[in-house]
Amino acid sequence: MSITAIVQNDTIKLPPGVHWPDGTEVSIEARTIPRETFAERYAEFIGVWEDGPTDLAAEHDHYASGAPKRNG
Repeated sequence: MSITAIVQNDTIKLPPGVHWPDGTEVSIEARTIPRETFAERYAEFIGVWEDGPTDLAAEHDHYASGAPKRNG
């Protein structure tokens, strides 16, 4: 039988409904799940807003809620 479990605080947590008796011998193989970078995840959106304000990051409060600009 093969299952996927999670390590939490140095303890292996079996999935719900899986109950193995004490003394059950197991073999453990660690694997890393590749994660996408932020740029990879949102690649389709990079460069789509070509005519936006160049100071959007610095003045986000101004553009989001109409606050006075900090640098202008």
